Amino acid sequence: MRPVRITDTTLRDAHQSLWATRMTIGDMLPILPTMDSVGYWSLEVWGGATFDAALRFLDENPWERLRTIKSHCPKTPLQMLLRGQNLVGYRHYSDEIVTRFVHASKRNGIDVFRVFDALNDIRNVETSARAIKECGGHFEGAISYTVSPVHTLDSFVEYAQRLKELGADTICIKDMAGMLTPYRTEKMVRALVDEVGLPVHAHCHYIGGMAPMNYLKAVEAGAEIVDTAVVALAFGNSQPAGEMIVAALKESPYDTGLDLDLLFEIAHYWENVREKKRLMRGITTLLSMEVFSHQVPGGMMSNLVSQLDIQKAGDRLPDVLAEIPRVRAEVGYPPLVTPLSQIVGTQAVLNVLTGKRWSVIPREMKDYVRGWYGKAPGSMDREVVAKVLGDDAPLAADIRPGSLVTTTYDEVAAEIGDLAKSEEDVLMYALFPVEARQYLSAHRDGAEKAVFMMGEEINAFREEESVDVNQIRELIKIVEASDITEVVVEENGATISVRKGNVFIAPASAASQAPSATVTGTVPAVPDATARPAAWKELKAQLVGTFYRSPAPGAGPFVQVGDVFEEGQPLCILEAMKLMNEIDAPERGIVQEIAVEDGKTVEYGTVLFYYEPIA
Repeated sequence: MRPVRITDTTLRDAHQSLWATRMTIGDMLPILPTMDSVGYWSLEVWGGATFDAALRFLDENPWERLRTIKSHCPKTPLQMLLRGQNLVGYRHYSDEIVTRFVHASKRNGIDVFRVFDALNDIRNVETSARAIKECGGHFEGAISYTVSPVHTLDSFVEYAQRLKELGADTICIKDMAGMLTPYRTEKMVRALVDEVGLPVHAHCHYIGGMAPMNYLKAVEAGAEIVDTAVVALAFGNSQPAGEMIVAALKESPYDTGLDLDLLFEIAHYWENVREKKRLMRGITTLLSMEVFSHQVPGGMMSNLVSQLDIQKAGDRLPDVLAEIPRVRAEVGYPPLVTPLSQIVGTQAVLNVLTGKRWSVIPREMKDYVRGWYGKAPGSMDREVVAKVLGDDAPLAADIRPGSLVTTTYDEVAAEIGDLAKSEEDVLMYALFPVEARQYLSAHRDGAEKAVFMMGEEINAFREEESVDVNQIRELIKIVEASDITEVVVEENGATISVRKGNVFIAPASAASQAPSATVTGTVPAVPDATARPAAWKELKAQLVGTFYRSPAPGAGPFVQVGDVFEEGQPLCILEAMKLMNEIDAPERGIVQEIAVEDGKTVEYGTVLFYYEPIA
């Protein structure tokens, strides 16, 4: 028996699970030295969705964020979540990009790399594992835990053995959906300890409330490390509270030895942040408890609720929850973890909202069924595979999916050009080209933005920028009371961006590409009064998303007026729920009018095309 070690997830998974990944580096800085003094086994601070969220929503450079945390936490190993060949994105990247990213992460401050693959396909872990060992990082191989007819204790132990063969230093049981129960946990930990022989690290989301009991059975069975979050960001979709676990293990052979008073000091700080920012507390609802029935992870559940609300179809949640296990079974029981949770969930939403199952199939679902994400754990429904793939052939079983991505670092560097000032900038662009280009363009002159939270005094804006405080207050009211996501205005040499939750101010030169008086939000479906021939038909948006024309073999590289299309041919893409959803032609016809500009956000029911059927 030995003391149990604690990994604190507050700075990564906890706020990703509860606060939509909106924790800023400014929120962290005052408490980082105190957290560094606790004696945690590691601090999970990076990876997962925090990389792209920093760019998309916080106007922060994720690499600089990591370096800053490292400088304030020199004593505690820093940990990240890495999605194998997907890194911190939602698709496979080339082996060169994966290797360079891992080395750069280590160089910038990461010590422990927790690596998982959504399908537990070992081929998707090989390149990142090799890179971690090359640069001297700690390789923690993670098992994506789930419940299905094809996921057994033997299959999990076999996967752990494969991770050990790749050089894993520790094995993590990643219970992202909160599906573990105490006696399953005990059995699994004991098997891993006895048969694999590496230290076991338990990671459980609270969701249905089992996690604290799981941890107790885990440590009794031999687990050496468990994941917790500070109480202000614990419970619900997050992890159990560290204070609870530390107190529970006191005066036992597993006593962590951590100072509860110090933990409560940290907890009070984060509770103040939560209250000031009006962010949610982790709670377990009936819907959460029903995870043992619907098996939908908390993060996936919140995304489904949000997306159904956007589609003005919140009342269809029970139908979607019933559809998810059906879709999951049809495509071979993939674990519901990023990106498979989004892929399966989106397909279920589309099946329900369209009223015709498998009539709209996102590109990512097609890629998954082809085998480009890896090998499905179970067999797929033949009729569904035929409908999804058509005449396309699935990937041969002996081809590693990651080997098909051949993008080189030099190609990416040439694309971004002199906007990139470092290898980290190039890698940021390789993973998230749109967001990285926007960020690097806005910061091309090295100008720093002044960032203020909504709850702070507006008069704190710098005097030299001479902004109209009353105008800012009015813009805040507009954004907070509507579905507009951002308002950007130019005034007296400053660019002012008002978003939900934040106000950003920068010199105009630092955001030279920002338009003046631009309002970004959903474009309402406005009926066009123009008289059109009676023979023309409408193709409408089947969900809220961003509209893009599809490549087509007609008069140009994209669908154009005058193109003749066949039934089932993709006419456009609606980007929604992180996926590219292809909208196919319902019948043979000719494009008569394209009603939406490329890159515009559209509402459910917006007319996208007018076409004339052809017999």
